[in-house]
Amino acid sequence: MKVYIMKRILLSFPLLLVISFLTFILINLSPLDPAEVVLQGQGVPQITEKLLEQTKEELGMDKPFFIRYFDWLISSLQLDFGDSYINDKPVWTLIGPAFLNTLKLTLISSVVIIFMSILLGVICALTAGKIIDKSIRGLSFFLTAMPSYWLATLMIWYVSVKLDLLPTSGMDSYRSYILPVIVITINYAGIYFRNVRTSMLTNLNEDYVLYGRASGLPEKKITMHILRNSLQVSISIFGMAIPIILGSTVVIENVFAWPGLGSLSVRAILSRDFPIIQAYVLILAASFVLFNTISDIINAAMNPKLRNDL
Repeated sequence: MKVYIMKRILLSFPLLLVISFLTFILINLSPLDPAEVVLQGQGVPQITEKLLEQTKEELGMDKPFFIRYFDWLISSLQLDFGDSYINDKPVWTLIGPAFLNTLKLTLISSVVIIFMSILLGVICALTAGKIIDKSIRGLSFFLTAMPSYWLATLMIWYVSVKLDLLPTSGMDSYRSYILPVIVITINYAGIYFRNVRTSMLTNLNEDYVLYGRASGLPEKKITMHILRNSLQVSISIFGMAIPIILGSTVVIENVFAWPGLGSLSVRAILSRDFPIIQAYVLILAASFVLFNTISDIINAAMNPKLRNDL
């Protein structure tokens, strides 16, 4: 198992290197001159060629491309993403707190989503074809089809404004988490529970279930075996749920005025603050690689046959 873990971790490094390179060239794909963006953010009334050259020299943009890339990569490994073009503050001081706020929301939502997906998946699998199964799937299709911004706005209007039960926005207390978590759960649990249901239905037709029932094993014990085998298929899906939610909270955070990565990234994109955009893309991409690696390791721990795939 240790050998598999080491191989899996080593395989992620080339991918992270490619991601970092693609992230870095984002700044060069923009039609705008970064030096001009910096000067506009500083409120310079008249931008001259001399000012542009001086700013490029200060930012190190006069160096060859690959030297700038390796300097940026080494600094990024130390969580130094440079300074914001707009307010001249270190990027990490802006993106660090925002990342923690988004991570809190993501982890809480992921736990609720996984719990609800397993619960609904088991119920639907054990009542396949019956009214309960059809009702849950029909309702999930309807709720999942709703745009997240519309559902979030509807929840704010009814729960926060009309009933005055929960805050409309911000991150003041644990009550501020409830509405965003509900909206995120509705958007994703309806997708993931179907994977659990399908996997359980496949396992229900396996020979070991028939032999277990023929041997007189309790139905609860058989169900637990089915669930355990079914979750092996779903672990990769659940493992990727965290980075997917982490990267898709942009709409939710802006609707609920959540001080997280989503809100920060939108402001950075609108103001063309390239260092923040680069850090945001790099963090999201690295989280996908990280959680994909973790889910593969968990799968290999549960199923030793997978350790021979590398």
